[in-house]
Amino acid sequence: MIERIWSGSSLVYLLLLPLSWLYGLVSGLIRLSYRCGLRKSWRAPVPVVIVGNLTAGGNGKTPMVIWLVEQLQQRGYRVGVVSRGYGGKSAVYPLVLDAQTTTRQAGDEPVLIYQRTGTPVAISPKRAEAVQALLNQGELDLIITDDGLQHYALQRDFELVVIDGVRRFGNGWWLPAGPMRERVSRLKTVDACVANGGVAQPGEIAMKLQAQDAVNIASGERRPAIELPHVVAMAGIGHPPRFFATLEKLGVEVEREVAFADHQEYNHGQLAALASQGQTLLMTEKDAVKCRAFAQPDWWYLPVEAVLPTEQAEQLLQGIQKLIK
Repeated sequence: MIERIWSGSSLVYLLLLPLSWLYGLVSGLIRLSYRCGLRKSWRAPVPVVIVGNLTAGGNGKTPMVIWLVEQLQQRGYRVGVVSRGYGGKSAVYPLVLDAQTTTRQAGDEPVLIYQRTGTPVAISPKRAEAVQALLNQGELDLIITDDGLQHYALQRDFELVVIDGVRRFGNGWWLPAGPMRERVSRLKTVDACVANGGVAQPGEIAMKLQAQDAVNIASGERRPAIELPHVVAMAGIGHPPRFFATLEKLGVEVEREVAFADHQEYNHGQLAALASQGQTLLMTEKDAVKCRAFAQPDWWYLPVEAVLPTEQAEQLLQGIQKLIK
């Protein structure tokens, strides 16, 4: 229902417009208060790169963060990542992740980034505290924040916005009548725009999510996803249809699709009931980090990699590298 409202195909959004105007007013006043110095923002002693978006829902920020971290690591830079840790319920903040940190504590995306890249990751609702916690543990050349474009309490040196290249900006209204956290005009002030899928518009960098082999959660075995038998596909991400469309493009014959809410917690009984004997449960990597402790032998996940055009990718990286002293 929310997708129909935000896309403009349902007139229900008209009933929500007063709340959207209020949202836009409050968010605009908050941003203005930082620009005028009425609220204090903190500048880190190292460059800060924001990877965020203008719309609610899954746009591909986390794969973009992972791509940036890995690219900068390959160039010899020490990179840290901070996040709000949405969906996590840590007893203390800031929390610096380690091998024992669970998604219940830190949220799924920070754990995924930590496990994929091995880079230092910290979470806190106050991102400045997360940055300080990382810097207290060792020297870093750069901090990347997963989300946080609207978190003006932390000053930034580079803003990168990830856009859903298919859904774009929906009906263009602020939440809750539309998907917007800020208006499209905000793009004029950012340093780079990346379009995930669809057709990149002038000035945007095209990004595609390329699927790798499926990975068995319990054993780590890798196998082409198309070879998995009797697949039941599940996704608890911001936009589950993107995952199902990826499987279709790979030629995977899916017998059943199950969509969950973003950041939803899982338990063994809940997921075991999705697939009957002889079926294979295939999920996103973001889902897999939440169920490693109770994964069954026939549970698999499909990792994806962000892929950017070589020339534009190099220009983006050079722009970020110039920030590092």
